[in-house]
Amino acid sequence: MGSLRAILSHPDDFYPLLKLKMAARHAEKQIPPEPHWGFCYSMLHKVSRSFALVIQQLTPELRNAVCIFYLVLRALDTVEDDTSIETDIKVPILNAFPRHIYNPDWHFSCGTKHYKVLMDEFHHVSTAFLELAKGYQEAIEDITKRMGAGMAKFICKEVETVDDYDEYCHYVAGLVGLGLSKLFHASKLEDLASDSLSNSMGLFLQKTNIIRDYLEDINEIPKSRMFWPREIWNKYADKLEDFKYEKNSVKAVQCLNDLVTNALNHVEDCLIYMSNLRDLSIFRFCAIPQIMAIGTLALCYNNVEVFRGVVKMRRGLTAKIIDRTKTVADVYGAFFDFSVMLKAKVNNNDPNAAKTLSRIEAIQKTCKESGLLNKRSLYVVRSEPMFNPAVIVILFSLICIILAYLSARQLPANQPI
Repeated sequence: MGSLRAILSHPDDFYPLLKLKMAARHAEKQIPPEPHWGFCYSMLHKVSRSFALVIQQLTPELRNAVCIFYLVLRALDTVEDDTSIETDIKVPILNAFPRHIYNPDWHFSCGTKHYKVLMDEFHHVSTAFLELAKGYQEAIEDITKRMGAGMAKFICKEVETVDDYDEYCHYVAGLVGLGLSKLFHASKLEDLASDSLSNSMGLFLQKTNIIRDYLEDINEIPKSRMFWPREIWNKYADKLEDFKYEKNSVKAVQCLNDLVTNALNHVEDCLIYMSNLRDLSIFRFCAIPQIMAIGTLALCYNNVEVFRGVVKMRRGLTAKIIDRTKTVADVYGAFFDFSVMLKAKVNNNDPNAAKTLSRIEAIQKTCKESGLLNKRSLYVVRSEPMFNPAVIVILFSLICIILAYLSARQLPANQPI
């Protein structure tokens, strides 16, 4: 019922949602027949459906390399995230992970649900990794080594300062940006991007996730691991968990806004990185998550619901972004639109209002100076009413036709096949 209400409120979401559903089904049918590759792509769909969709657009060789890169890092992340593993066991595993990916006999039981399956049957990932070209293997090994060491460091270290925050995000996400740039270069489809730009691509996504996931992380059992830097949150509360309580809502939102403003520091680097990409499939692969990130920050900013539940973009808007992000102009347009949404939410009484507005205006200036805003086809923020009676009638007619067709295809229970 909620999905139908969302479509009725935004009827132009219907077609992109339909295309997204069909694309997801098509992607699921493209599972390779080899057992190890079949496992890897099936697992990819289970641990990240949205990532599985954008990766499917890459050329086959690069797609395989990125798939394995993602699963290796997801396995590393599963070890880091499992708070039930004792530190003296966890740290050696994180440091030794670059060796484990070369060993088809290695596995380690941890995590839950799909992640536990990934860890229990990690030999499939190792077998597939060994079939990649040497350039891809070297890039994945290098990033796995650096990320494992960084994660091990922060197992025993709290995120105290903003510098710690940037360092942690570099290890768990900035290095992903560096690794992807290395894979793109190894495919000979792109020039090698600078480490600083690649790092910003990862930090922008990671900081968005850390901000959005406050409640999920603080409530984690058996114990929480939090990455909001004390240097920021301690300005607003004595304890990070205080933000959960309604009486602290004003201070919680002020801290949230401070963190969103910090994340916006990476936007210009991300725009430069994406502007330099030449291959359309790689461009879309990189651009779609970045647009989702700026959109998520726009939703989270000044929004107390971050401390009450899950704040995320509606599925129809996600489908639109996946469907319509095709050019650099679309990226600049989306970032401009979401910055407009952000600016409208800034409260002048917020202690960081001036800093936030300065950041937003810098982003808007960059978008305008690109000269591409009048060439975009993707508009993610619209001022005109979304409710259109004519579209609703057409939409209901389509739904009735589809339901009738599906009903006609169902055989009666007593009819033989």
